[in-house]
Amino acid sequence: MKEEQVRALQLATEAGHILLENGAEISRVEETMETVASAFGVEEESFFVLSNGIITSGPQYARAEFIPMKGTQLSKVVEVNQLSRDVSAGRCDLDGLQNRLSAIRAAKGKPWWELTIGIALGVCSFCILFGGSLMDAAATFCCGLLLGLYIAFVVPHVSRITGNVTGGFIGGILCIFACYLSQPVGHLHLANMIIGTIIALVPGVSFTNGIRDLANEDYIAGTTRLTDAFITFLCIALGVALSLLVHGFFAGGIVDLGAPVVDPIAAKWGIQLLAAFIGTIGFSIMFGAPRRAYIDCGLAGLAGWLVFLGFSGRWVSAGVVLAAFAGGLAVALMSHIQARYRKCPSVVFLVCGIIPLVPGGGIFWTAYYLVSDHLAVAATTGFTALKVTIAIAASIILASELFDRVLKKLLYNA
Repeated sequence: MKEEQVRALQLATEAGHILLENGAEISRVEETMETVASAFGVEEESFFVLSNGIITSGPQYARAEFIPMKGTQLSKVVEVNQLSRDVSAGRCDLDGLQNRLSAIRAAKGKPWWELTIGIALGVCSFCILFGGSLMDAAATFCCGLLLGLYIAFVVPHVSRITGNVTGGFIGGILCIFACYLSQPVGHLHLANMIIGTIIALVPGVSFTNGIRDLANEDYIAGTTRLTDAFITFLCIALGVALSLLVHGFFAGGIVDLGAPVVDPIAAKWGIQLLAAFIGTIGFSIMFGAPRRAYIDCGLAGLAGWLVFLGFSGRWVSAGVVLAAFAGGLAVALMSHIQARYRKCPSVVFLVCGIIPLVPGGGIFWTAYYLVSDHLAVAATTGFTALKVTIAIAASIILASELFDRVLKKLLYNA
């Protein structure tokens, strides 16, 4: 094999490495690696990509890399995607490819202050989406700032399980403490605050990409990523449960939260849609999306929440499961269309836009009913959250099929 072709395979693997560790789906990683290799005359190459590893082989060449799951920077996915376009169009030679890949890998993520503000905006907005009042949202914003600092400075240095358990615990304790501080001026709804706060820990990338990998018949990677997301959900629930148990130990019993509360002012159409828009932008910051994509991500989240509200009682009473399916379908289809017109991977818009529909409330209430010994209600709540999750997964799969087989032909032939 020629030296240039060996180098091309090495750089193709490097491109795949950057994509995989920063939140790209398996099919995109494989497609990018094949594009880079073929652009430089490599034939008979073979790439086998898993959720945490890449195996590259060619005539007289073989390489295997372990790539652990870690933080997501969707902006790097966008940059590598554009680089592959340039390579395919012949606008980048091997030296240029190597230099640009090195620059992308060395690029730093969002500054801590931007990440912290994004988390705070996200959690206070989601507090409103799940029934919280404007006062609840203000208190949750403060809790989000503190949790954001913990996520920015501590979580990257501990294991993912430890980070999610302690994150759930700290989020719960912060909300409990905020409720005590607010007693002289007004009553806060602890449940709505915790639900909003723990959304900052939800594994949106693993969840979404796991579904997309399954849709692409990559069952090993899809199952691995969904298992990772499921374990993360359990860790968050465990952390929240521990915070309630610790508070109950000192307060003489688990706090009685009663039934879920929905604030009538925050439930108005305008406030709900604005919260969905701002909250999704907050998570686009957290997931490291390019700044130019913030508005588009917010619009994707707004569209999904608009459809969800309509199907969950404002247009028709279809039930929360069908509403989640319809909302997920709206987000997924919009993400594919945005990707086509913005020349940007759809995963950027999909991962961020789907977050409002993730059953964060189900995670919290299941944990609460478990620690308060309401096991039957916990089982019912957990099963409903599971059904919502399956509905979202089905909507993403259906949207991928519709776009690949129908809409893509119409759009690209327009």
